[in-house]
Amino acid sequence: MTLFLEKRANYSRLFSALSPFLALGLTLVFGTIMFTVLGQNPAEALYIYFVLPLTDAYLIEQIVLKATPLILIAIGLSVCFRSGNWNIGAEGQYLIGGMIGSLIPVYFNDFQSPIVLPLMMVMGMLGGAMYAAVPAILKSRFGTNEILTSLMLVYVAQQFVDWLVRTPWRDPQGMGFPGTKRFNESAVLPDLLTNGEAHWGTVFAVVAAIGTWFMLSKTMKGFEVTVLGECPRAGRFAGFDAKKMTIFAFLFSGALAGLAGIAEVSGSVEKLDDNLSLGYGFTAIIVAFLGRLNPLGILAAGLILALSYIGGEEAQIVLQISNRATNVFQGLLLFFVLATDTLIHYRIRLEFGSSVKGAS
Repeated sequence: MTLFLEKRANYSRLFSALSPFLALGLTLVFGTIMFTVLGQNPAEALYIYFVLPLTDAYLIEQIVLKATPLILIAIGLSVCFRSGNWNIGAEGQYLIGGMIGSLIPVYFNDFQSPIVLPLMMVMGMLGGAMYAAVPAILKSRFGTNEILTSLMLVYVAQQFVDWLVRTPWRDPQGMGFPGTKRFNESAVLPDLLTNGEAHWGTVFAVVAAIGTWFMLSKTMKGFEVTVLGECPRAGRFAGFDAKKMTIFAFLFSGALAGLAGIAEVSGSVEKLDDNLSLGYGFTAIIVAFLGRLNPLGILAAGLILALSYIGGEEAQIVLQISNRATNVFQGLLLFFVLATDTLIHYRIRLEFGSSVKGAS
């Protein structure tokens, strides 16, 4: 028996729009089964995951804080994926952006000026873009598989940043813990609310979502992204350059990942340490597809994923379950997002020897 996926000539626009909700519903069903197997009350567990965090002002702010880097990175990834380029290394670009953006407060810790924060943000974006340029150039120049190169560069970035905060950049007064000196006030992103934890990185995420949506839907560059992603041959006939698009998509994606990195360092941690790599770059892939690769949809998807994170942390405290349950829950969501999207655009065909049976 052989299984084939055949692209549908026509697919339902309605089901395509509803697929994220269908995926979420299936996740809830299988999540109920998972919690039952774990010996927990499914209704209570799902309440803690999805309702309890929305009843507390502090937890709501934590959701926004967690969603900010996910949204920024996912918006950049959506441009890559829509153009037919698979950037799986956003985690590395996020780390390098945080590192490059930290150069000023690390080497000039006492320097205070209104230009410090803008410079840090720009340097973070440049750092992420430059790191993303490596797999882009390798693909466009040598035909290298960008999935492998971008993914492998994540581990290079992780080891390099870890070495920096443990050796040359480690704070001598830090009691031996890995991490730089705490940034001065000029190098810290202001809070959105008085005495709050959410910072101006959230504003960056909203602006990036609106700006990227406008670019993709209202400009020629967005049309080029769509055409080359959906039908490269038609794009070539139209005079679009696929190699230049690869460079553009990776630079755009890397810049937003780098911005997320330096915003997290400056706004949430206020120093560079060994805890920067939290898997945001990989989780943002879920956010991008859950948002249907639409920047405005990604805003909502990022908040939903952040809600599952915060809800998962609350479930660990209240239900005394392992953090692995949270990871499984998020894995189920990604699986069903991809599965529903695949079945909307493709049909399954089973071939038994010489006979062929089709199934939709």
